[in-house]
Amino acid sequence: MSSAITATSATRPTSAAGDPPGTTPAGASQRHLISIDDLTRADIERILDRAESFAEVAGREIKKVPALRGRTIVNLFYEASTRTSSSFELAAKRLSADLVNIRSAGSSVDKGESLKDTVQTLSAYDPAAIVIRSPHAGAAQLVAGWTDAAVVNAGDGKHEHPTQALLDVFTLRRRLGSLDGVEIWIVGDVTHSRVARSNILAFTRMGARVTVAGPPTLIPRDIEALGCAATPTLERLEQADVVYVLRMQHERMTESFVPSLREYVARYQINDRRLAPGQLVMHPGPVNRGVELSAATIDSPQALIGEQVKAGVAVRMAVLYELLVGSPSPAAP
Repeated sequence: MSSAITATSATRPTSAAGDPPGTTPAGASQRHLISIDDLTRADIERILDRAESFAEVAGREIKKVPALRGRTIVNLFYEASTRTSSSFELAAKRLSADLVNIRSAGSSVDKGESLKDTVQTLSAYDPAAIVIRSPHAGAAQLVAGWTDAAVVNAGDGKHEHPTQALLDVFTLRRRLGSLDGVEIWIVGDVTHSRVARSNILAFTRMGARVTVAGPPTLIPRDIEALGCAATPTLERLEQADVVYVLRMQHERMTESFVPSLREYVARYQINDRRLAPGQLVMHPGPVNRGVELSAATIDSPQALIGEQVKAGVAVRMAVLYELLVGSPSPAAP
């Protein structure tokens, strides 16, 4: 990864015995993954190449590699999660790291402990990395300033979700070979979606042309500044090679953004009447069946949803590896 994602200059004491093989050299500047905007195209391609090698490992009888043996990874999740938390957990375990899972429910957060105090407490255990999910935009950047550990943003409010974008690019690259010139439409609740922001940045950086579509109340006015087009209708959906569907994020809404769910379904649901043959369908999950996607579309051969989930472990292994070990070579570990 480029020096652009070096958010701090934290260093670790030099060990008299030297660092174990496959660890970050003592005194090296600490790196983080906070935003897709921190990555160049070459950075993304290197992560994806590394993920390909870890995907091969997943096909072996023994799915572990010793890359992070003796290192500690902390998963700190302040929001509910299935796919992201479980894939980061598997990624750490398959890299042979020691893992600590912290959920806000049942932890000292329930007793009023602040995020900063929680991070500083966990940092006393000398973790190599902290994976943080928070309902507050900017939380991951704050954590990076409070710890010497590498920090991975696993979703911060409506801001970004960079590893989701990376696994989506990985999934499409495997299917299409390249994203150069590919037309991708992102449909649905863009306003409340951190996935949309990260994916617009990642898709365009990899050469795709992106259009966001949905109710005007669910498309931010400044979204085109990210490098995409915007439209309030699906009239030109046939132009898309890939239709990336977002769910209505009711948990982030404080008011009504559409007249009714029935009207939203009628105007924006992706189903077999709207899809053309050959168009691919993606969704970050969880899916509201029968709302943003019809059940038949979810289960159709055009849907890549299962492939996205499968890609999560390999891509998150690659992110942890690149942050904590790093190498200019994408050779299999």
